[in-house]
Formats: sequence, structure tokens, C-alpha cells
Amino acid sequence: MANNFDEYSLSTKFDPKPWALPFKFFKRYKMHTVIMLLSAVVLPVVEAVYPKFAEYAIANFIGKNTLDGIGPFIAAYLFLLAITVIFTIIYSRKCMFLEMTIGKDMRNAAFEHTQKLPLSFYNTTPVGYLMSRIMSDTNMMGNIFSWALADLVFDICYLFAVLAMMFTISVKLALLVFIIVPFGLLVCAYFRKKLLIGNRSVRRANSALVAAFSEDISGAKTIKSLSANANRESEFMDKAQDLYNKAMSTKTLQSVFGPLVMFMGSCAFAVVLSAGGVLNFDTGFDIAKFVTFLTYTLSIVEPIQNIIGGLTNIVAAQANVERIHKLMTTEPLIKDSPEIEAKYGTIFEPKRENWEEIHGNIRFEDVTFMYPDGEVNVLEHFNLDIPAGSSVAIVGETGAGKSTLVNLACRFYEPTGGRILLDGKDLQERSLLWLHSQIGYVLQTPHLFSGTIADNIRYGKPDATMDEVIEAAKTACAHDFIVKLHNGYDTQVGEGGDRLSVGQKQLISIARAIIGNPKIFVLDEATSSIDTETEALIQQITAKVMEGRTTFMIAHRLSTVRECDLILVVSDGKIIEKGTHRQLIAMRGHYYNLYTRQFEDTKTKEVFEND
Repeated sequence: MANNFDEYSLSTKFDPKPWALPFKFFKRYKMHTVIMLLSAVVLPVVEAVYPKFAEYAIANFIGKNTLDGIGPFIAAYLFLLAITVIFTIIYSRKCMFLEMTIGKDMRNAAFEHTQKLPLSFYNTTPVGYLMSRIMSDTNMMGNIFSWALADLVFDICYLFAVLAMMFTISVKLALLVFIIVPFGLLVCAYFRKKLLIGNRSVRRANSALVAAFSEDISGAKTIKSLSANANRESEFMDKAQDLYNKAMSTKTLQSVFGPLVMFMGSCAFAVVLSAGGVLNFDTGFDIAKFVTFLTYTLSIVEPIQNIIGGLTNIVAAQANVERIHKLMTTEPLIKDSPEIEAKYGTIFEPKRENWEEIHGNIRFEDVTFMYPDGEVNVLEHFNLDIPAGSSVAIVGETGAGKSTLVNLACRFYEPTGGRILLDGKDLQERSLLWLHSQIGYVLQTPHLFSGTIADNIRYGKPDATMDEVIEAAKTACAHDFIVKLHNGYDTQVGEGGDRLSVGQKQLISIARAIIGNPKIFVLDEATSSIDTETEALIQQITAKVMEGRTTFMIAHRLSTVRECDLILVVSDGKIIEKGTHRQLIAMRGHYYNLYTRQFEDTKTKEVFEND
């Protein structure tokens, strides 16, 4: 999935279509944009007038050796200066407003869009790639549609204003200078393709580096425990060096612009100086006008350089635009239809008053399923009826594909054939948020969010009162250890819950799962990564929580599933056996072999074989 974001990466074609996305955010602020662009037009015109004051002073004060009329001259100059100050403030404020606002709007929209994407997206997309797009790429768009755009308009207007002033002084000299301008545009066209390729390669290398850095930080404990620091450092340094090499190559190309433009400016100055001297010798050309013309000649170098640089930045931003466009146009594989959203609302604006009560009867009707990146059907014409309030265990060896059924029942994936019914109605005719709000999910590796313990429990029911939080914690047998902490329920759990033990985090995650009183409960190997004492505690909790709820228990330890109403045995992603514990033991098949492998003690064998 991550590589899909870079599908444009080294193409030399400049595609304007992705720019429609950031432009949609830009056009929200029409009035601010008009004011910004107006100031970007007025300012360069005003600045182009300043050399005329020098011309007037040389001709009327210095040349005539008098100060007559100096008062109105100073007043006019101060008036022009005041206009410059006022419009500079307006220019800066509007640019800053658009930069911050467009960047914020795009970040919010990008984050909101990622919330709609299914689990399969996150399973195949590195965190670093998403961070790079949501943070750096949106910042770049804010800059492009504010400072970069305004500066480009400013420099273009200044260039034309100066050229117009030059023509009013001397048409012949202006034509000589005007010949220099097209060369700057030719230089830009020559380097554009090379810079586009270079900047795309830099963005790809940067994404890879951010992804590696994010992975190393999140896996710091594993790296240290395996003493793999040297290997990870070597891999990181390779990626950093790759980014450095690509960036240096691209910056080298960019650095050629400056000297080339300065050289063209020097040529223009030399031509004007020579031609002006001849003109002055032949016709007595006004020295004040000549000095002013030289000033204008020198002043056109910087705007030409800025225009080329601005266009280069826009070309460079093509990679950023393509990446954020790719993310925000990625359609979720699973989403509610417009009709469903009209009735039940969206995940951000739910219409809870239309939500029906869930009982929990789940039926698989002729279901066939293949993972989006797979080539073989995991389920084929599968049928299963799970009565409301019953418990289903899914067992098998590590990597056997035990989560498939749960992923389908929770609608994290859609079946490729057949349908899944909840309380007699197709899941596709139900709201995703309505369904997920009725599922209590406890993961194998519990994850807590930065904040307090109470905040984390309340994630399962955002409007829960403190009494409800405490009651959920008591049900999950977490209350006793929580009140012993220094700040009790206000204790900060740290990033990912790192300030708590794995067992404590799991108890809190159970409290979070049950506080909303879900009708469907999922235990995804919830006891596999904790100590034996906590495991026994959680088994007692789940036995109580499972009462009256349709429960899926994904388990590796078979001692936890003996009392389930139905046990499904999975191997190589397919269900090969199903039945109760006694039925499967009597079959002496795959389940029997798994069970005897976990309980090798002879007396234990005798016990369960006689069950």
C-alpha cells in the first residue's frame, strides 16, 4: 500500500490534476486571497516608483544646487513610504493567515479521511508515510498557497513595473535589457524536468527515513533487548545517506540558478553601461535618467531570480501535492452507502436516535472471502449461525488465520461473496459506527492513549460519568490497583500506557471495552501476553462479561475455551473442524492434537479424555 503513494515518484510529467485538491481549500478564503494578491500588486508598483525620487533629486536638487521644493518632495516620499508600510503589514498578515489556515484545514481533512479508512489500510501502510503526508506535505501546501503565490505575483508585477519605467526613460536601452528576460525563462524550462525528478526522489527518500525513524522509536524496547542497535543504526544511516545524496544532487541543480541569473544581470548591466555611455556621448543623455535606468537594471536581477525560484518551488511541491492527493483520494474499501448515512449518520455526525437495539444473532450465509492482497479464498461458501448470547472460540496454531471470522463479523473486511446478517439484516445495510459502537474489543497487546486512566476507560463511552468509569473498572477487577496508585484514576498512563504493566493495561482495556455495555464481545488472545495470575483473573472476568453477550474468543491457550458453545478450528486460514470441546476431543482430529500438545501430563490427559 505504501508504495502506491509513490506511483508518480520518478515520472517526468507534470500533472496539474492533483493541484485541484489543495486549491479546494484555498478557494474557501476568497476575500483574504483577494486582499493578499491586491497588496502583492500594489507593493511592487509603489517600490518601482522609489528610483524616480532619486532621479528627481539629482535633476532638481543636486544638479541645480538648490533645495527649492524640498518640502513637497519629502512629503510625497513619506506618503509613499506610509503606503509601503501599510500594504507590507497587510501582505504579511494575509500570507501568514492563509499559510496557517490552509495547512490546518488540510491536516484536519487528511486526519478525518484516515479515520474512514479500514484496518487493511493501516496493516499495509507504515506510520512514517502517514506522518509525512499529514504533517510536512500539508505544511508545504499552506506555504505554496500563501507566501509562494504572493511572492511570485509580487516579483512578476515588480518586473513589469520596472520594465515599464525603463521604457519611459529610454526605449532603446529598455529593449536591450528586455532581451535578457526570455533567457531566464529558458533556463527555468531547461531545469524544470530535472528538478521535478530530483524533488520526487527526495520526498520518497524522506518518507523512507521518517518511516524508519518512527519504527525504531516505537520498537526501541525490542531493539535494545535484542542488542540490535548496530544493525538498526546501519539501516537508518543508509537511508539517511540516501536522502543526503538525493538532496545534495537536487540542491546542486537549484544552486545553478543563482549564478546563471546573476550572470545575466551582470551582462544586462554591462550592456546598459556601455550603450548608455555611447548614448550620453552622442546625444547628451540626461545623467539623472541614466543613473535611474542603471538602478532599474540592477533591480530586475532579483525578481527574475525570485520568479525562477518560485516556479522551481512550485515544481518541487508537485511531489508533495501528488502524495497528499493520493492519500486523500484513497477510497475506503468499506463504507456506508449514502442511504445508510442519511438514516444512521456518519462516523463524525451520528444519528443515534435512529439506531436500533442489537441482540447479537450473527449468521454467515454462503460466505466466500479473499483478502484484498491475497490470491486464494480463505472461506468458500461458509455457513454458520451464531445465536445471540452464545460464545464462539476460534483456535489454531500461530499464523493460522484465526482473526478472519471476527474481522468479517465486525465488518473490518467485506465478504467477496455471500453475506453476513446481524439480527436478520445484512451488515451492509447497517451503519459502521452503529455496529462498532456495539462491539467490545480486547486486543492481545493492549494499547492505551496518552492521558489519565479515567480518560482511557471513557474512550469506550465518551459521555460516561465517573461513577460509570469506576463501575467498569470494578467489573474488570482494575479498581483495586488503580486506587493504590498515587493519583488514582487521574494517573497519567504515559505514551502507549508505558507507565503501567502489561497486565494492568489489559485490565484497563477490558474496562474500556465493557463500559459501553456492548452486545458483541471480542477477546483477541487477550491472555497470551500476561502472567498466569492475571490470566486467571481475566478468565474470571470474561466468564462474567460474556453472560448475555455474543462473544468471539480468539485463543491460542485452549484451556480458556473449554466452556464455549462452539469451537472453530482454523488451519492455513480455513476452518477445518467445528463443534464443542467434547465433540472435538471425541473426533481425535486437529483440535485433539493441539490440545494434547499443550497438556502433556498423563494425568491431565486422562482427565480430559474422560470428559
